[in-house]
Amino acid sequence: MTRDEIGDLAAAYALGALEGDERARFEALLRADDADAVAALRDAESTLVDLAAAAPAPPPPGVKAALMDRIAAEPAAARAPAIPPPRRPRRWWPVVLSGAMAAGLAAVVVGWSVSSTYEHRLDALARDAQQLRAELRRQQAIVAILRDPATQVVALAGLPPAPGARARMLWHAQAGGVFVAAGLPAPPPDKTYQLWAIAGNAPVSAGVFSVDAGGTGSLSVAPLPGLSAVDAFAVTLEPAGGRPAPTGEMYLLGKS
Repeated sequence: MTRDEIGDLAAAYALGALEGDERARFEALLRADDADAVAALRDAESTLVDLAAAAPAPPPPGVKAALMDRIAAEPAAARAPAIPPPRRPRRWWPVVLSGAMAAGLAAVVVGWSVSSTYEHRLDALARDAQQLRAELRRQQAIVAILRDPATQVVALAGLPPAPGARARMLWHAQAGGVFVAAGLPAPPPDKTYQLWAIAGNAPVSAGVFSVDAGGTGSLSVAPLPGLSAVDAFAVTLEPAGGRPAPTGEMYLLGKS
């Protein structure tokens, strides 16, 4: 029998959870003054005492009596003076904590751990579900816009600041639209890209957006009040948060 197996038996024995053949095997080792078994039992009982002392509440009244009865019933070998002094508890001490002295502490620790874990998992699942619902609504809106014959598809080309950039704008005057761009350089930390709908000579902000490391960005655009027709769409680089009117350099432009 390996030391790890003996350690597991000792831990269960100290908790009063060892029964049947395994209990008989372990007690036989104790009667034979097996050094590993005796030391493992001493470590296990020492660990139980430490855990009980650290518990926020005292153990139930019957615990002490039960422990004393079990100690009195132990073989003499388990309590012989020749037993080595207590050693530092081993790393493999199993966190079972389901027996006598540690029962109250186990319920608190395990209950808190399980509750905390599941709360985090439920929160994560709720966030994932919310994101999926939002993405589904976005996809449904895109499909609805694409199916409507009144939808305009406007291609935007890159200008000198980003000649390789390109974009598409799906625009419907009553439903709004979806904007997707690619090839834009990452803006400085204090800057953002802003999309403009241009009717006549009056640009109207359609929102701000960022791009990922590959220069791709997108924006869902709500219907713009007062604009029944749009002549062009453009993208400029503006201070963070955007501006009510264009102030920065133009990166993309496309006429409808």
